Amino acid sequence: MIKALAFLLLCASPVVADTLPAHFVTRGVAADDTLNIRAKPDASAEIIGEYGPHTLNIEVITTSSDGAWGFVGMGERNGWVAMRYLERSDHQDENAFPRPMTCLGTEPFWTLNVTTRGDEYHELGFERRDLEMTQGMGALNGAMAVFQEGPTLNRTLIVQKGYCGDGMSDREFGWKATLFTEAPDGNYVQSGCCTMDANH
Repeated sequence: MIKALAFLLLCASPVVADTLPAHFVTRGVAADDTLNIRAKPDASAEIIGEYGPHTLNIEVITTSSDGAWGFVGMGERNGWVAMRYLERSDHQDENAFPRPMTCLGTEPFWTLNVTTRGDEYHELGFERRDLEMTQGMGALNGAMAVFQEGPTLNRTLIVQKGYCGDGMSDREFGWKATLFTEAPDGNYVQSGCCTMDANH
């Protein structure tokens, strides 16, 4: 029932014409150089971070109005990177759930990591628990994945493109998350934000 509801929510959400957020890789950055992350979309703005050459899985959430700068996440804030040094990565299957993807929420604090090495769920006060993805799909405006956590507990994660704030920091995210859990002691729903960025 929960999987069917999640699928309907994904299909019924507004279609997002923009192809962002998406993964990018640095290009044209010399081996002994770095690509600056700036506080504003301006070459003279404060430098707040950097990417090295050949950095993978940089998530660009959106771009400046002229397309010259990409808006990225960095710790508890965001920054801007010159798009001329980024190249879109084509390693993702558009019909599959994107990896890497980290989703997080509050009340209680929880994190669900989908990585190339495996998947896991962590909730404040409990040990990290391994997950097995039994179903995953991608769509134009989001994605859905079903995870098994032991023989009697299942989690269904639906992510949708759109602005999201975690309420705890100044960081803006490009994905909204809804996590449905089916457990022996009852079903429940959690909400949060997600990022595909594996660097910050």
